[in-house]
Amino acid sequence: MTEALRLWIRHEVRATERRAPLVPADARLLIERGIPVTVEDSPQRVFPIADYAAVGCRIAEPGSWVDAPDEECIVGLKELPDAPAALRHRHVFFGHAYKGQRGGRQLLRRFTAGGGTLFDLEYLVDGRGHRLAAFGYWAGYAGGALAVLHHQGRLSSPLQPAAKEALDAVLARSRRVVAPRALIVGAFGRCGRGAQAALATAGITPTCWGLEETETVDRAALLAHDILINAVLVTEPAPPFLTSADLQDPDRQLIVISDVTCDVTSPCNMLPFNNRTTSWSAPTRRLCDGPPPLDIIAIDNLPALLPREASIAFSADLRPHLASLGSSEPWQRCRRTFHRELARAG
Repeated sequence: MTEALRLWIRHEVRATERRAPLVPADARLLIERGIPVTVEDSPQRVFPIADYAAVGCRIAEPGSWVDAPDEECIVGLKELPDAPAALRHRHVFFGHAYKGQRGGRQLLRRFTAGGGTLFDLEYLVDGRGHRLAAFGYWAGYAGGALAVLHHQGRLSSPLQPAAKEALDAVLARSRRVVAPRALIVGAFGRCGRGAQAALATAGITPTCWGLEETETVDRAALLAHDILINAVLVTEPAPPFLTSADLQDPDRQLIVISDVTCDVTSPCNMLPFNNRTTSWSAPTRRLCDGPPPLDIIAIDNLPALLPREASIAFSADLRPHLASLGSSEPWQRCRRTFHRELARAG
């Protein structure tokens, strides 16, 4: 498989997406193994295209993957552009198409039309179901940081990508003598651990809920916190953590929700009153006027706020698996999941 493998790193169409699935240093390691790597130029990617050229990557125009030879495997992170209508290549990215999300069926039908394959990075897992490459830690870190800054009135918009050192400096300046009460749901996974780290930088020791605490949610206890960070991974519909009626509770102290999981168009949404994302230009949305008022943050590419750190960590996880793309058991699981979901989509 290695001899036939050719990787093509595409430009991300979302203007706020500055991450890369493969950083130059890891591209060099693959090239040294005899795997050709083409990288599309990109006006926003945090790593300059010259850095890829310097390690031996072939450089292509943004969006030119649509005309690439069939044997190229197209690697990205977020959504594809709307065209072409028929997808003929092997694609590696986060498809967000298997849990009933808006647009999921349309994406799968494009693969049906073109005969291509989606290797969804969300389903690149080991035998125990643990993800082999994920941005969860940095999603949690950014989600926790934004929640703290909004609570302290220090969150400005539009959001701008930053280095971790700069964000940490702002978090350190946000420390208060009396720290807000923060709750992380899903606190012990990658995402939750990232949120814990961000809160620690801000001098906050959060309440941490895992599986045991979320089997039967103590809503009164949840609402008694100032900040809620939803970092839970849900793959099947379950009773929600909160409903719209809970937000009207006269004893509610909760004023900021950071919905890092962001399953806003899925039946797996554990905060069903949140039915749409927020954005870099408008990072918060008012849920209710209160008293007290309650705002939510629901940005679906949070790790892009720390693009360099997030990309380096993700690329280090993904690069060894890219070398066996399509042939190893984790990729075969991805393929089987894709065909199962393709059949369901009709």
